[in-house]
Amino acid sequence: METERKPSPYTCREYREEMILLALQERLSKSDITPEEKDDLLKEIALVEARMGMD
Repeated sequence: METERKPSPYTCREYREEMILLALQERLSKSDITPEEKDDLLKEIALVEARMGMD
């Protein structure tokens, strides 16, 4: 008999991380950012993705 796994609850922290990631990606999509800002955004996105286990 297989044991049914219940999905873990979706937490406020996970939601917050997703919203941060979306905001960073939105800023990255703007055409008026400098190369330095782009590099900073990419680094921050990588950090958030790593915290979320997406790396």
